[in-house]
Amino acid sequence: MTQATTRQADSVTVDFVAEAEELISHYPVSKRSASLPLLHLWQNHFGFIDDSGIEWIASKLDLTPVNIIELVTFYPWFRREQAGKTIIRVCRTLACALAGSYEVKEKFCQSVGIDPHEEHHGFGCAPPTSPDGRFSVEFVECLASCGSAPVALVNDDLVENITTADVPAIVESYK
Repeated sequence: MTQATTRQADSVTVDFVAEAEELISHYPVSKRSASLPLLHLWQNHFGFIDDSGIEWIASKLDLTPVNIIELVTFYPWFRREQAGKTIIRVCRTLACALAGSYEVKEKFCQSVGIDPHEEHHGFGCAPPTSPDGRFSVEFVECLASCGSAPVALVNDDLVENITTADVPAIVESYK
């Protein structure tokens, strides 16, 4: 394990363990069913899922680490690298694309100092992140708000009917 992963494992608090055990209690027939909720808990708490998180969750659920890593590598929402403190996810499916989401994403990138043409490097990788580490911007598939396109999910906040002119104010509100 690297020092970074050791630090995460060492940062598991009593409160974190209690929250994990409470989540597991919702799945009395099979603790394995708590895998996704625990992965979300880990990523929300630490920002990404490292090797120690995979091992910790597997141990907690009486599974092998491969049972957890296969979930982390299958679902694109999970990251193995640190992303920015504020993650801006711009919808790129048809309704949003037709309403201007490609231009909106480009404006978000420019507003936070990211090259708008920088590619996301694949599953588990952090999306392009601003030089100061404060913002990450990425495209995602449908955010289920087609009637108010284009939309973005900024951390956990859905922002609707975005125009390129709105972007600087949105970014400023998350600084």
